[in-house]
Amino acid sequence: MSGRLIWMRSLGSSPITNVIGVERLLAVTQTRRGYRPPPSILNRQREITGQELDDEVYEDRQSYSRDPLDVPRARRTMDEEMGYQSQPFLRREMPYQPWAVGGVPLDWSNLTKREKAEVMRLPLTEWMNSSFKNHLVASLGELVGTTMFLFFAFAGTEVANIKSDNQGSNSTTGESTGFNLASLIYISLSFGFSLMVNVWVFFRISGGIFNPAVTLGMVMVKAITVVRGICLLTAQMTGAIIASAVVRYLFPESFNVRTTLGGGASLAQGVFIEGILTAELVFTIFMLAKEKHRATFIAPVGIGLALFIAELVGVQFTGGSLNPARSFGPCAITGKFDEEHWVYCIGPFVGSIIAVLFYRFIKTLEYEMANPGADSDEVHLSKTHEKIVESPYVKAAPSVAPSSHS
Repeated sequence: MSGRLIWMRSLGSSPITNVIGVERLLAVTQTRRGYRPPPSILNRQREITGQELDDEVYEDRQSYSRDPLDVPRARRTMDEEMGYQSQPFLRREMPYQPWAVGGVPLDWSNLTKREKAEVMRLPLTEWMNSSFKNHLVASLGELVGTTMFLFFAFAGTEVANIKSDNQGSNSTTGESTGFNLASLIYISLSFGFSLMVNVWVFFRISGGIFNPAVTLGMVMVKAITVVRGICLLTAQMTGAIIASAVVRYLFPESFNVRTTLGGGASLAQGVFIEGILTAELVFTIFMLAKEKHRATFIAPVGIGLALFIAELVGVQFTGGSLNPARSFGPCAITGKFDEEHWVYCIGPFVGSIIAVLFYRFIKTLEYEMANPGADSDEVHLSKTHEKIVESPYVKAAPSVAPSSHS
């Protein structure tokens, strides 16, 4: 009897007022489990599978709520019948495992050669999970991307210089071809749009760099490793040679795409012109591509426009190289290396170093704090509240009309 009284006190019931109900409950529990209360495990929330979600879970929707931001909760009927208030159920998703079979992640280092061959999609491809493969794929993408970028840029430059006054120097500088505003804009558009399109296409494969000077900057800011930088630089120089060879022997017009100093520019002026223009391009790449923000996905547009405005300035005086590979390819195919060719190596690399120093300087000063919220999606709370109240999915609380008897 003492055990029954203790149990009744634990249930919060009075032994005097609820004797009949307690006796009935004891009779039921005695027939099923003896003089013991039901185990608490029956009131626990059991795990449900994805197939049960559609059948056993329903949404408790209210016609209106005081807080427009209140989210309706999802409950299970079995929990409510047991008097258990459960938390909102969310569909569980397994974390992504790159190498997983049956939900168990694979340890690549402990697999045998036969097991590795079964995991890979192609036979004899055990090297597919190595860094060598990643460097090879990036280099291949950079080779094809640089070739396509310079092919369209060189082809557009050759078309713009069809009726130029060039006397066999194969140069695109304004002094060699004669100043022509239409040709200047045409060449600038060819380089800018070609870079924009090909960077947009190849940036998922190799980063879409296509420029040894930009590669140097990326290595200095530790965006890529030194080994990756060497691989990309080799691919860029090879792609420039291939693009130059294709344009020279594919089109019947004169191959007027080489870069030389013109417009009375001296060697020092050529170095500074190339350096300043390259610094603008490299810093644009840092801020739009390396720094992640809301507009990262359209970074190729800004990069292409940066090259476009640089070409508008540089074509007349230096040919607008900004890229050692762009100047090296045509010279290698024509076999003509001018005395000032070093300008197109030193100038872009100096400009890249200037961009890196300024980039590190503003990063050290935490430039994000100077203009906070520039990439934020947050709006003022009052505006958000107004939008939610005006939404057709939120019903307003029914207004109570004043009584006529008051």
